[in-house]
Amino acid sequence: MRKTWLLAGAMVLVAASATAALAAVSRPKAATAAGQPAPASTAKVERGKLSAVVSVAGTLGYRARSDGSPYSVINQAAGIYTQLPEVGDKVDCGRILYRVDDQAVLLLCGSTPAYRSLFEGASGPDVTELNANLVSLGYATGSQLDPSSDYYSAATAVALEKLQAKLGEAETGALQFGRAVFLPEPLRIVKVSGQFGGAASPGASVLSGTSDTPEVQVALDPSQQGEVVPGDVAHITLPGNMSVTGKVDRLGTVAQVPAAQNNSAGQATIPALISLDNPDKARGLDMAPVRVEITTKGVEDALSVPVTALVGKTGGGFAVEVVRAGGRRELVLVKLGLFDTAGGRVQVDGDLHEGDQVVVPSP
Repeated sequence: MRKTWLLAGAMVLVAASATAALAAVSRPKAATAAGQPAPASTAKVERGKLSAVVSVAGTLGYRARSDGSPYSVINQAAGIYTQLPEVGDKVDCGRILYRVDDQAVLLLCGSTPAYRSLFEGASGPDVTELNANLVSLGYATGSQLDPSSDYYSAATAVALEKLQAKLGEAETGALQFGRAVFLPEPLRIVKVSGQFGGAASPGASVLSGTSDTPEVQVALDPSQQGEVVPGDVAHITLPGNMSVTGKVDRLGTVAQVPAAQNNSAGQATIPALISLDNPDKARGLDMAPVRVEITTKGVEDALSVPVTALVGKTGGGFAVEVVRAGGRRELVLVKLGLFDTAGGRVQVDGDLHEGDQVVVPSP
């Protein structure tokens, strides 16, 4: 449900009570035994921060690319697939991802894809990634090999030989093109497109996967892209009615259009990815439907009244009934701004001041 629906819902509730409220304020007030108007139930006009809640359906999956799609592994080795992972397997960086002609293809952590053979004397960002992997995996210390260095030194070759020996591979001290895949993080296999015993063709997709970290993906209306920003707090209701918290991690930049159904294309949406504060609570769930409520930053300095204080005006618009000095009541026209659905308040602009008392329904 989009924020606009929340606003529309609030407007409907207000309008539903507008006629009765107007009738009540237009009739003479009932007098007490002393001939004085009955005291009104009031609430203060307040100034402060208001937040809106965007409520949407989402899907619990696993973190992957920035747009939520899986990482794709492109094979660069020629030969026959002699070992492939299975769907659901988890492969850490520094481990064997698959084999071609019984030679290992390693998974290493990094954002620069493998594009050449690496050996002593080479330099570049791919070498930096290799050095960082060798240190983080424990095949060299930081004093032996600078993990931020972009130079393939003798220390790099020695550390790589140790990794090759650990995996039972030939200790060459060099990394041949096609014998390693660089991805940003460890991989959880979701699809295997290569065939065991089939031809391994350079440039062909062999498998795809995600990380092992749960996250939630939601589809926002494009109009909400400016309202929801990274860092916004989210409350997620998981299957079984368990609630967890998280934050908006990133937003997609390209609108997605659902496949056409009944010759009608769906509405374009913007993907938003939500990280969980405690991912362990959601492990074991995949592609599970969830309900997400995102609290936006809203307005920092807003004049607001309770939503229940609004009175619908004949012909459109809204007003609030202000209790002035001496108990006099006055209808004041207001323009509505942000609805704080969690706090039950609405931003207003009119002849009102902080601390004014407005009439609300009696409890």
